[in-house]
Amino acid sequence: MIDPRLITLRVFSSAGTIARTAELTGYSPSAVSAQLRELQRSLGIKLMIKDGRGVRLTVAGRHFVAGLDDIVTQWELLRSSALSAEGQVQGDFGLGGFSTAAAQLLAPLASTLRRTRPHVEVRLMEAQPQRCLDLLLAERIDLAVIVASQTPGSSGGNAKFEQTVLLDDPLDVVLPAEHRLAMNKSVSLSELAEDPWISDSEQSVYRALFVAAFTSLGVTPHIAHEAVEWETMIAFIGAGLGVGLMPRLAALGSAENVVRRRISGAIKPSRRIVAVTRKGSKGAPLIEESLTVLQSTAKSIISQRLTEELDG
Repeated sequence: MIDPRLITLRVFSSAGTIARTAELTGYSPSAVSAQLRELQRSLGIKLMIKDGRGVRLTVAGRHFVAGLDDIVTQWELLRSSALSAEGQVQGDFGLGGFSTAAAQLLAPLASTLRRTRPHVEVRLMEAQPQRCLDLLLAERIDLAVIVASQTPGSSGGNAKFEQTVLLDDPLDVVLPAEHRLAMNKSVSLSELAEDPWISDSEQSVYRALFVAAFTSLGVTPHIAHEAVEWETMIAFIGAGLGVGLMPRLAALGSAENVVRRRISGAIKPSRRIVAVTRKGSKGAPLIEESLTVLQSTAKSIISQRLTEELDG
């Protein structure tokens, strides 16, 4: 197996600090420092140098870490092929994803695996996309579900990760039940250009999708309120404070005084949801099985929402 100290070094290279590396790997800060010192001594290469109160990689250290990507990928490929050769699966399987993905996709997957793979210990972690990627690198999880634009090197050039498309998740309009367009089966964004809008914070991927959609129309929407959670946005809309866009994967739940409608017209924003794995590990039986379940679940949810919340 890969020396755990090499994984710690790789995580440190990405995390930048001993404290952050410790949080991601699950080791104590003193254990992380000891591992890095021991690795440096055993290799005979000066990997780190003091930088203020902390440490940073030397030029040799950065060069060494860059070369680890291919080694780790080959290890993942070897482990995956060995497991596949006899149909074996790993005993511990970690999953991570942002809130909607964790609730709508990963929880059903974990339930399925409990039934089909009762001897596998499945662990779920709800986390922001960057943390999911860091946890993948630290080998705390084996598969993450995030939005494609949040994947570094999403064009396929990343040396650490590879991705599998799960679904293109369309955004729908959510309106107060008494809104003038609430009885329509679909609504165009241009029809809502003058309405007060409820959106996420400025730095979010959702806000970027929102702005891009209206920029394509040549319109600057009036953002009257901000909400981070879908439940909060729905409550604001139900109170008649404005309208919003919501991914179809996210459920309205038992929300009152709101309706969900398809977006019509030329501009139909969507977000691409992907599963991310460590490069080389995608062929492992448990990951292949999980990707199949995730894609099937995503397709089923999107289809059901069309009937239950859009056409109902």
